[in-house]
Amino acid sequence: MVDVFAVADIIVKHIKTHFPQDVAIVGYYGSYLQGRATERSDLDFFFIPATAKGREVECQFIIDGISFDFWPIAWDRAERMAKSEEWSTTIIADCELLYVRSEDDLARFMGLREIISNMGSESKAADLISKAESVLKDCLINLAKMRLTEASKELVYCRTQAQEIAANIFKSLGFLNQIYYKRSWGHYREQVRNLPIKPDQLDQYLDTIMFSRTPNEIMSACEKLTGDTLHLISERQNRREEIRSFSGRMKGYYEEERGMMNKLLTACDKEHYETAFFVAIGVQDGLARILYAAEKGRWPSHVDLGEHRELYARYGYPDLVSLLDPTDFEPLRVAVLQLIEKLENHLKAEGVSLNQFDSVAEFETYYESKV
Repeated sequence: MVDVFAVADIIVKHIKTHFPQDVAIVGYYGSYLQGRATERSDLDFFFIPATAKGREVECQFIIDGISFDFWPIAWDRAERMAKSEEWSTTIIADCELLYVRSEDDLARFMGLREIISNMGSESKAADLISKAESVLKDCLINLAKMRLTEASKELVYCRTQAQEIAANIFKSLGFLNQIYYKRSWGHYREQVRNLPIKPDQLDQYLDTIMFSRTPNEIMSACEKLTGDTLHLISERQNRREEIRSFSGRMKGYYEEERGMMNKLLTACDKEHYETAFFVAIGVQDGLARILYAAEKGRWPSHVDLGEHRELYARYGYPDLVSLLDPTDFEPLRVAVLQLIEKLENHLKAEGVSLNQFDSVAEFETYYESKV
């Protein structure tokens, strides 16, 4: 069995002799640190270069069939890991240091660990929920690939896409629970098992993904797992404190959006259905989103499943989209006029000032007063 620490000693000695000012940190992590090493285990070790020359100590090699990868992590990448902007947070949080160039380097490194130690605080919740959402977008892309290609009928293709989905689900759940994983590659489930926020049927979905030989079953499990995780993210968002602010979110909105409403009225007058189609949907969904932001204090998530539309309906705004009809534009035109009147009244009632003028001279008086 290769003495991996003897290998590390050779590298550290070389750094001290030839690169004493060029390497800030050398550390190791993984199976040897966690007491799980086997006769085939390599030593997971890394370094943080202090200069461009320091990167020259990077080395990949094999000794008696055991692979080694002494790889560099720049300070800015280490900071991203500490902030959960890159996934391998455990490398910074749990490594053992083999070499430190200076007290300043050690203090900087320990500062990164301090960032990680605050990962579970309420102040980090919004950022980590956003990261959970962002990861789920990749799952949706994988699902689309599975459904849109003929290769989806192939077991190998489905399993490959499903593996990516499962890995991203684990990442998303880590962010959602405000934790990082200490192990990967086949050890996610044991770490997720005791998390408070996870899909109820997580194990069943994963069993189907890993053991089924039927592509449709695998795709269905992936869709259900992704959907359940999306709902968990939505529920987590809804538990956050809401900061209602119409004046802050909607100042200037109506003045700008009125141009699109006028465009929609013109499309109705000219019976131009293509313009009416795109503008009506854009106006309605845009208003629904900003109403959500004004009520909740945050914008709908990137993977919102339509929850933001509820407020639009609750306030009684007309459903422009359902009125799209290439043979009869009058109901849509009337609805747009109703929306304009209702939105003006709504914003005024919420204390949002509207910059509307009856003449150029009136506007000039207003604008000249802005000093």
